[in-house]
Amino acid sequence: MSLLTAAACAQPDGSAFQVPLTPDGDPDLNGIWQAIGSAHWDIEGHTARIGPVVELGALGAIPAGMGVVEGGNIPYTPEALETRNSNREHWVELDPAVKCYMPGIPRATYMPLPFQIVQNPDALMFAYEFTSSTRVVRMDRPGTEADLPSWMGYSLGRWEGDTLVVDVTSQVADTWFDSSGNFHSEALVVEERYTPTGPNSLLYEVTLEDPEVFTEPWAMSMPLYRRLEPDARLLEFKCIPFAEEAMFGEWYRRDDPQEEEQQP
Repeated sequence: MSLLTAAACAQPDGSAFQVPLTPDGDPDLNGIWQAIGSAHWDIEGHTARIGPVVELGALGAIPAGMGVVEGGNIPYTPEALETRNSNREHWVELDPAVKCYMPGIPRATYMPLPFQIVQNPDALMFAYEFTSSTRVVRMDRPGTEADLPSWMGYSLGRWEGDTLVVDVTSQVADTWFDSSGNFHSEALVVEERYTPTGPNSLLYEVTLEDPEVFTEPWAMSMPLYRRLEPDARLLEFKCIPFAEEAMFGEWYRRDDPQEEEQQP
């Protein structure tokens, strides 16, 4: 256990936190969780900057963030760094999340909307409010592989003590890590670790490896918090109706009869 995890597990009265267990004896991660911070904008440290909608003024600005990447910077190859910088310059047009595409792993975890974990001994269901996307973490299929790459990848889980460890492979290359152009290839391999640190908190740790884009594996971490409102639940955010113009651009506008009628 890391020093950060050990410190987080200490209770105000000095007693050690006892991880709750399911009836099957596994650590109980059931609940609705959410990250707090600006990682969905930029996982590296960054200053506040103007947002994509100038008319919103201060309300549309991107807040500063200390970053969640260990060591501060992602170890891109020189060629990949050029691609990242180009992505960042044109992120409103290129960011897949702007178009309501599923965000992939790990980005789905720290989008600015909650997600829910529902578990049984053989699998854990992760349901995300953003785009109403889901994935299943299989606990009973070690060594198996996906038939095809997908937006949310193929997730195999195991328990290491109180920590849920999830290996994610076979993600399409179309997902980003944030809205600052940080990206990967189809060779990405992700290891996630979810460790209970208190009755209403988890430590989320991620190690990422992609030799086509990065010079070495790298990691990031952040706390996740349980939503405690009475009757907390995921609400519907099927965002395609909000993103149709971003998805189809001029083609969509030309084929919209109402839009054509409004042209002078």
